[in-house]
Amino acid sequence: MAKKVRVAELVQQFQLEVISGEQGLKRIITTDDLNRPGLEMAGYFDYHPQERVQLLGRTELAFFSMLTAEERKERMERLCTEVTPCIVVTRGLEVPEELVNISQEKQLPVLRSSMATTILLSRITGFLERRLAPTTTIHGVLCDVYGVGMLITGSSGIGKSETALELVKRGHRLIADDAVEIRQTSDSQLHGTAPELIRHLLEIRGVGIINVMTLFGAGAIRNNKRITLVVRLEAWQQDKQYDRLGLDEETTRIIDTDIPLVTIPVRPGRNLAVIIEVAAMNYRLKQMGLNAALQFTNKLTATIAEDMEDMD
Repeated sequence: MAKKVRVAELVQQFQLEVISGEQGLKRIITTDDLNRPGLEMAGYFDYHPQERVQLLGRTELAFFSMLTAEERKERMERLCTEVTPCIVVTRGLEVPEELVNISQEKQLPVLRSSMATTILLSRITGFLERRLAPTTTIHGVLCDVYGVGMLITGSSGIGKSETALELVKRGHRLIADDAVEIRQTSDSQLHGTAPELIRHLLEIRGVGIINVMTLFGAGAIRNNKRITLVVRLEAWQQDKQYDRLGLDEETTRIIDTDIPLVTIPVRPGRNLAVIIEVAAMNYRLKQMGLNAALQFTNKLTATIAEDMEDMD
């Protein structure tokens, strides 16, 4: 189901003045794109994105004032459609009488802000991006390890929360335990946070629920983090072949984004926190172009080639 934002929420968020069309404040905004109808003021409506919030600034209204009375009425008739969520006038400018009359008739909200057009456009876009972004909730733990947002997943009881506790003790930060709310931004980045009810809390079997911020301080938590690596913990399987070199680069898909995946087998005696720290540092090195597994393979291939030449 597509996410929606009502015009009334926009009014409340940015303290916009309602000029006319109050009956339409329940209209739905379905896209985070905004439109400045400059070409429309000139009469070109062939590709008019009428489903977007329309922003009228100084440039648009200055041109509009130069039109004849008949043109002014015709432009506003075409600008005020049934699918247009609202029209926002910026810089506290005077709202044209034609717009007030037609919007009142069509029950289309006309709003006004004292902010500059570009500033308001940027802020509304950011607000709508956050509210309309695709979201999902995943069972796991999200930690900030050496600046890398690591989503730790695995079956229930595998040791995710205990590993997160050890990471916090080692100076890293917890974002979410048990349930991670993930939002995908327009540039296909994934950002995770904790549900309000369990924020800063960690459940340790045998101990119970602990408040990480209270026990370890404000430096041990953060509210959100971009997810760049997924670590999957699984019970060690004797007959399974695990990657020992690190050449196999797996990914997993969350919403519509592919994220690098590292699978770590769990067995007694393995220090998972240290392994995850190393995985985070190794990921950062790969981002810098330093791939230890690839370098080793290249050296091994070169050595074998030299030995073959010597044999010849």
